[in-house]
Amino acid sequence: MAAEETTGAYDAAFSKRDLSGEYDASETIAIILNGNSANCDSEGVTVAGSTVTITAAGTYLLSGTLDGTIIVDATNEDKVQLVLDSVTIRSDTFAAIYVKQADKVFITLANGAVNTLSNGGAFTQIDDNNVDAAIFSKDDLTLNGTGTLKISSPAGHGIVSKDELTITDGSYEISASKHALSGKDSIAIADGTFTLTSGKDGLHSENSDDETYGSIYIAGGTFTISSADDGIHANTLLTIDGGTFDITAAEGLEATYIQINGGDTNIAASDDGINAARKSSVSIPTVEFNGGTVTITMGAGDTDGVDSNGNLIINGGAINVTGRSAFDYDGAAQYNGGTIIVNGQQVSSIPNQMMGGGFGKGGRNRG
Repeated sequence: MAAEETTGAYDAAFSKRDLSGEYDASETIAIILNGNSANCDSEGVTVAGSTVTITAAGTYLLSGTLDGTIIVDATNEDKVQLVLDSVTIRSDTFAAIYVKQADKVFITLANGAVNTLSNGGAFTQIDDNNVDAAIFSKDDLTLNGTGTLKISSPAGHGIVSKDELTITDGSYEISASKHALSGKDSIAIADGTFTLTSGKDGLHSENSDDETYGSIYIAGGTFTISSADDGIHANTLLTIDGGTFDITAAEGLEATYIQINGGDTNIAASDDGINAARKSSVSIPTVEFNGGTVTITMGAGDTDGVDSNGNLIINGGAINVTGRSAFDYDGAAQYNGGTIIVNGQQVSSIPNQMMGGGFGKGGRNRG
């Protein structure tokens, strides 16, 4: 597939179990949610009022409705799979699903199932972790399966992993007052359909403890993102190998190094459409186009279609920018291939329009 051909990152990003979304229904442990409580006959599950706690490895099949929280608190060597089969979980004062400890947790959306998770508008902490999302995980978290997940988080994030966040399939409708999807170390997406509305970023990856982390890799999927801040934000590397993107945000894409190898990306931005800024010292801020189609429509004022605080490299693809300032770069520019259209006119070099108007430095010709 495109991801394997362009960067070789696909196999490194996704394990076979990440991608499969499979489970043996005959070997699952059933947890039946029934309002303010739940029923389960496994020793690895305890029910205390409206809190269901899973303490052992295994595959758990959840169904029904719960006004409470599912907690995973296993050992750091346990892999836990939660299969959501038409569940509705709402917690007025906490996360709907909280992974306190595990080696890795898989949330699988059962085929044909519509699942709804929500927070009621407040987060009252129960331990030393600052839980602030409808789904909050301290460890690696993978979402897969072909069902649907709807999330409402009016006081926090949609989905948070304080480690790696991986999504390989499914349909997601997320409304959050903060980030819709957040992975501290990384976010990797293989496929899926995403409708994200966020008060901060649509996708966000940042590790304030180690600046070498904070990457986002997207191999495919369909994304409709409406964000008050960035559509997609990575502190280190943002790689897009494929997918269809319709982004309305202050800034569409932001990272230290942005590499676009494929896909069809449409951005409507009130600030910069694509912005390479020094969020990490791991690399020089760079925007690199190798393929795909990128269409950027800019708002009025001091805005840039593509803004690099370092270098700009165009090796291929089609870039179409409508706005007062198409490109603004502080370092070197290379035009080695591809098509550039600025305000409806094809150009043969990369213009450098500084401060939102006029041609500052001349661009570097293709050749």
